[in-house]
Amino acid sequence: MMRLKLPNGVTTSAQTRYLASVIRKYGKEGCADITTRQNWQIRGVVLPDVPEILKGLAEVGLTSLQSGMDNVRNPVGNPLAGIDPEEIVDTRPYTNLLSQFITGNSRGNPAVSNLPRKWNPCVVGSHDLYEHPHINDLAYMPATKDGRFGFNLLVGGFFSAKRCDEAIPLDAWVPADDVVPVCKAILEAFRDLGFRGNRQKCRMMWLIDELGVEGFRAEVEKRMPQQQLERASPEDLVQKQWERRDYLGVHPQKQEGYSFIGLHIPVGRVQADDMDELARLADEYGSGEIRLTVEQNIIIPNIETSKIEALLKEPVLSTFSPDPPILMKGLVACTGNQFCGQAIIETKARSLKITEEVQRQVSLTKPVRMHWTGCPNTCAQVQVADIGFMGCLTRDKNGKTVEGADVFLGGRIGSDSHLGEVYKKAVPCDDLVPLVVDLLVNNFGAVPREREETED
Repeated sequence: MMRLKLPNGVTTSAQTRYLASVIRKYGKEGCADITTRQNWQIRGVVLPDVPEILKGLAEVGLTSLQSGMDNVRNPVGNPLAGIDPEEIVDTRPYTNLLSQFITGNSRGNPAVSNLPRKWNPCVVGSHDLYEHPHINDLAYMPATKDGRFGFNLLVGGFFSAKRCDEAIPLDAWVPADDVVPVCKAILEAFRDLGFRGNRQKCRMMWLIDELGVEGFRAEVEKRMPQQQLERASPEDLVQKQWERRDYLGVHPQKQEGYSFIGLHIPVGRVQADDMDELARLADEYGSGEIRLTVEQNIIIPNIETSKIEALLKEPVLSTFSPDPPILMKGLVACTGNQFCGQAIIETKARSLKITEEVQRQVSLTKPVRMHWTGCPNTCAQVQVADIGFMGCLTRDKNGKTVEGADVFLGGRIGSDSHLGEVYKKAVPCDDLVPLVVDLLVNNFGAVPREREETED
């Protein structure tokens, strides 16, 4: 597997075609996954081919540098940056600056390449909080102070096998010009002081716990260029009562006469031919730009509104629909044990199969977000889902060891974010359909289809 750096999830048709050409040669093993950090992972790559692939990545303006291990992961931003009529700030300049700093302009930055553990940043630009700030190690929250634009800072959000925590306020505000300096200061504090022993206790929140928020803040402040860090601003620009919008489907851009389309990519998995088709759509109807989202979907921006009717008739949209079934809309799945050595269960095909069966049994009027992760590392972020499934091994009614899942319930995203908790442990995967049906009926207003038909 090769992971890229794709700040803000923005890519081009040319880059997408190149990635398609890479995975095509690997047959069944070759595919690409959209990740929960607005990124591509390409699969099937064999080690002898890597030097040539890296050369090709550079030629199309991509890099995989410092994208894994104990490094800063892909900077997440608003997937509608620069095109959303309701956006607070265009996050792309900031995520690009962060990525350039982190990778040394794609030449490497050893100063931040050997952290105690991986580290996730995001820049928020929407009231919708598409960026999921509460689960990032550093989240920039737009706020003004004395007439200046900048960001309040949240720190420490993370998931791991042993512990999950939401980000907490650092009681700090930085002007927009200090986005990189404060990132550097926080990373240096983490690098210099963070735990490097037990891998389950090396994320940054453990350091914040040890020092206390004020102690950690002081360490950051002394590493700032002027050794000063302003206190948080009360002028938060994110509207707390905002109802999160659905970006799937066709929506008008802030640029008059243009629209974007959000396409559902089932559990984020695509093949080489799919990538070529998506690149073609971006060229023929848009500006050649493609954007990835943390829900493993794709947005094609900058489409002349007069072209929308023709776009909607494209055959590929029967697979990558702008209006998917309601339960499919919020379905997210990690790679699973098909490719990942840490995954305990298969996730992508199973999540689709179970969701399809559940859809046959119940009717819903509102989307329910369901996330599947193959192991406790929770790459698919089951704790933020309405219903989450974390892979495990369990026993069936005959005592046979089978693939199962711990079921989570109650995760929320947005301004009232909340991490879900375990609802039922070690459920055999073959027993999940009736359990999910019951949860949807009892907790999310679903109606059994036989009852719906009787009432009709």
